[in-house]
Amino acid sequence: MARYPVLRGLYELDKTIGCGGFAKVKLATHILTGEKVAIKIMEKRSLGENLHRVRVELEALQTLSHRHISQLYQVLETESHFFLVVEYCSGGELFDHIVDKNRLNEKESRAAFRQILSAVAYLHSKGFVHRDLKPENVLLDKDLNMKLIDFGLCAKPSGGLTGFLYTSCGSPTYAAPELVLGKKYLGHEVDVWSMGVLLYALLCGFLPFDDDKIDTLYKKILDGKYEEPSWLTMESRRLIRSMLQIDPKKRIGVEELLSHPWVMRGFREPVSLNNSCNMKEHDSHCVNLLARHKNVTTEEMWELLSKWKYDYNTATYFLMLSRKRRGLPVRIFGPGATPFRNYRNITPLATALEPQKPDRGVQDVDGVQALSTPIKRPILDDSTPVVPDKRERTVLTPVNEEWAPAVTRHRGPQHGNTPSTAATAAAAAATATDGKRRFTKRLHSPGPDQSPLSPRKATLLSL
Repeated sequence: MARYPVLRGLYELDKTIGCGGFAKVKLATHILTGEKVAIKIMEKRSLGENLHRVRVELEALQTLSHRHISQLYQVLETESHFFLVVEYCSGGELFDHIVDKNRLNEKESRAAFRQILSAVAYLHSKGFVHRDLKPENVLLDKDLNMKLIDFGLCAKPSGGLTGFLYTSCGSPTYAAPELVLGKKYLGHEVDVWSMGVLLYALLCGFLPFDDDKIDTLYKKILDGKYEEPSWLTMESRRLIRSMLQIDPKKRIGVEELLSHPWVMRGFREPVSLNNSCNMKEHDSHCVNLLARHKNVTTEEMWELLSKWKYDYNTATYFLMLSRKRRGLPVRIFGPGATPFRNYRNITPLATALEPQKPDRGVQDVDGVQALSTPIKRPILDDSTPVVPDKRERTVLTPVNEEWAPAVTRHRGPQHGNTPSTAATAAAAAATATDGKRRFTKRLHSPGPDQSPLSPRKATLLSL
């Protein structure tokens, strides 16, 4: 914490849970509520020419509020760093989920894809495009709900979604042909291509276009030919083909995807882009509790909150509201009663609403004195908690869909009858035991602008 004094008294930092080209992500505890959060830390000096992208990312995150987009809580800026406090998703990356399961069956893939599609459609409806859709940028919460993250490459075209963009960016294996060629492009069309690659990865467990040599990879993308494993149903193949069209004008649109028969199968309705979870609504319980803590009137508290400065008050209110919506009691811990430290040291939390009670017996456990009374007693909490939903359904359990048996994985025909190339030693090392290439991350692959096929190899054009 000494390295980041701006966080002192606000958050208790824990381990590093992610690293990228320009940022690292720390797990932390919001001291006032005891809720886990993730803090994205970016050093301005390392950002260099990409500093302006942080401004665009912040504009997007402060505009968006959707149940399948990671929620922004607070923004802190110093002379040297940006700190973005965001929703913590304990389920890890969708990438790792695919790797752990080898591949997802069609039912699971559909449920995951519907949530990602909902987030992307909502994003587009607000005038933004993501431009870096991939399983590494989709996290899962504890209930396996999808959360879209990393808006560092997002853009808001000045002419709306019909406005052209010129900067080639994103991950090479998910890049649309027009990005590889360095042409001007429409952001929503390249997002559809990336979603097609993502859906293929969900269903197959590997990528449609992949190669150890970047130039060969781009040639494969431009050819638009890929393998269609035998376990893919005809409906899945047709949907993926419609998304992986080389000509962007022939590519299916997001509006069509929302009500596509494959997407709707097993569900009662099309995908809704209005899965918004408005965090800026007035909630009297949360406002009253925060006002009591700040020793101000509820009117004064709401006037302060409704400016939405994305400061510590905003973060506290959002986290309280999130707890209430999850069916948990709303609570605030007082000064000096950091829940993180007290839980760790097995020290009881005093309540500000009643006098301290005498010790009711201390038991010795492995030589350490442990109190026999409960320790999770907040300074303030809501007297009328919301009753949680008791239904035991996860995101990957859609309704009214028949069960499908697992299909043995083996090599299938190629879409477009692309002949197979001779396996090199490098390819053999990256090949799974059943003859398929492993689904691997390419953390430091060059983007499309490094391709010799791109006329903008040497110069990046500004948006």
